[in-house]
Amino acid sequence: MKFEIVKESTVYHKLSAFFLIFIAQNAFASIGQNLKFEVEKYKVPNGMTVLLYEDHSVPRVSYNTWFRVGSKDERPGITGIAHLFEHMMFKGAKKYSGEAFDSLIHANGGDNNAFTSHDYTGYYIDGPSDKLELFMDIESDRMVNLDITDAKIKTEREVVKEERRKRTDNSIMGTLWEATFDLVFKAHPYRWPVVGWMEDLNRITLKDCKEFYKTFYAPNNATVVIAGDIDKSKVKDLIQKYYGNFSASEIKPRTYPKEPNQGSIRTREISKAVQTPTVGMVFKTSRAGDDDTYVLDLIANILGGDQSSRLYKRMVYRSQIVLNVNASSYTPQEPGIFQIVASLRSGMTPDNILRVIENELWVLRSKGVTEAELKKAKNQIMMDYVNPLKTIHGKANVLALNETLFGDYQVFFRDLDKYEAVTVGQVQEVAKKYLKPEQKSILKIVPASGGQHE
Repeated sequence: MKFEIVKESTVYHKLSAFFLIFIAQNAFASIGQNLKFEVEKYKVPNGMTVLLYEDHSVPRVSYNTWFRVGSKDERPGITGIAHLFEHMMFKGAKKYSGEAFDSLIHANGGDNNAFTSHDYTGYYIDGPSDKLELFMDIESDRMVNLDITDAKIKTEREVVKEERRKRTDNSIMGTLWEATFDLVFKAHPYRWPVVGWMEDLNRITLKDCKEFYKTFYAPNNATVVIAGDIDKSKVKDLIQKYYGNFSASEIKPRTYPKEPNQGSIRTREISKAVQTPTVGMVFKTSRAGDDDTYVLDLIANILGGDQSSRLYKRMVYRSQIVLNVNASSYTPQEPGIFQIVASLRSGMTPDNILRVIENELWVLRSKGVTEAELKKAKNQIMMDYVNPLKTIHGKANVLALNETLFGDYQVFFRDLDKYEAVTVGQVQEVAKKYLKPEQKSILKIVPASGGQHE
């Protein structure tokens, strides 16, 4: 699923490659316990959450700083500001200029990047453990001392606009993804894209940026995860040195409009310069952490998770009517979506393809799945969970993600037991609950020279 001083710890067992294969085949039920590793969690007096994980296997650290702000915290008129601000955070602060930021990290053996979602914005630096204090100095500097100017906003605005053109406007899947949320969500802020609408990007002002930064880039809205070759007691001293004097921001409780139930089928057709059509069938579903979310992940795997899935074998191999088909369950902090996407072969029509997908969903709702299918899906998902834990960066990432989403990093360790507990009966029940014919949204991207029709 895909989180005074508080201390928490769990038990860590190193997993060899052989053991990973063994448990994938034989011990799914116990893997949740086997994956646990020792983590210390505490809060700085200013409200900043800190997670520390020691691993001395290599002399490196992964330094993650995640803020509980994403595109859902924007408003119409300034959509895209969360992602724009991700870019602004690399343009320099009081102590380290924008020109020095990346070059200094790279010159000291590190690499860094960032990402923005509907729910959060994350930053990381991976590098040698003996450079930890330098990395902390850099990160703490930009948390409260970012240099925000009109000139920098103008530059990064154009970078983001070009990113939007490349990844959304000129991309079939990007166009489909953006249209999906705009069609499914009518009240909730998930309806606008993370990258923002072009007209909003053009109107974001210096005042907007400064207010956004002051509100959300504060220690009490952040989780810092430091994993790797560290001494926790020394790191705590450094945290106090570099973050201890920062003040908390006044962040008002955030509530989001509840998305009303969808009462009828919604359809949108987009004409685009493409050779063959692409179709999507989408259903609004549950949020991260809900019990149904684990079932939906398994359903997505069974229907269209890989080349051995139901839809792929039927539509790509046997009938050869599509070039590719996949199913996915996207469950963020607020209600998400279940989506099936197919790229058609030449000569195929969208309506015929959609009827085949509808038939497979009917089979799922009426006949369910087999124990063998469910077991295979569980094993595949388990390996998706295990693989990131092979690296320090992967461990830091899952800790930051779960702490940010749920206020509890240990949710990750309980996930696999939730998947294992799913029964074939639950699969059928959840399919009937969410994948209803009358609550679907249909998107079609078709070859044509102009126009968008809804």
